[in-house]
Amino acid sequence: YILKNFTQYKELDEAKTNFIATVSHELKTPISSIKMSLKLMDDERVGAMNVEQKELVQHIKEDCGRLLKITTELLDLAQVETGNLQLNFAKTDPRKIAIYAMDAVRFQAEQKSIELELISRNSLPKVNVDIEKTAWVLVNFLSNALRYGPEKSKVVIQVIERGGGIEFSVRDFGRGIDEQYQKRLFDRYFQVPTDGNNKSGSGLGLAISKDFIEAEQGKIWVESAIGEGSRFCFLLPISV
Repeated sequence: YILKNFTQYKELDEAKTNFIATVSHELKTPISSIKMSLKLMDDERVGAMNVEQKELVQHIKEDCGRLLKITTELLDLAQVETGNLQLNFAKTDPRKIAIYAMDAVRFQAEQKSIELELISRNSLPKVNVDIEKTAWVLVNFLSNALRYGPEKSKVVIQVIERGGGIEFSVRDFGRGIDEQYQKRLFDRYFQVPTDGNNKSGSGLGLAISKDFIEAEQGKIWVESAIGEGSRFCFLLPISV
């Protein structure tokens, strides 16, 4: 047997994680400042813009949003890898989480004329979860569905009681995901090859979603078929 000392590799890995967390944290402040400046530019009291200027500002906003999303994901990843993931549990109505997530992506849906449909009973058992992180997972599912779904289509959000828990699911009617990629979807940095029409993210969103849901004692999975779209789901235990 060959014995190796992996201490230096562990230290390097920890240094990498700390570096990612530091850089991501330092980036969030200037990106947020840029977003605030862009918001001021939208205010006509500051001065009117022509059509081309408005389009340019909108593109900068979208790029800032993507950068902010990536830095947030890297910070979340650093929390998970260092064992510092903090969850603030609270009993809540699962429908409220779904409605909050839908409101967060409504503008994105309107940009592609995609209808958001919620299927759920008005009264469901409560779940004991970190509301912010659970909503983040659902927003991530919805953002992906809107990104890859065709224009003038529909995205269905379903919240139902199933198997002793509450199942949240987001279904799109896009191209679907090839079976060979489905098992790797929740791996860090993995991205399904695309035709280049859709801007990809960091490859961290689904991996972090898995970490969040499993930390809440839940399960997460995907159901998809080429030509039929995809359905991303997670199941959380009902609050006792």
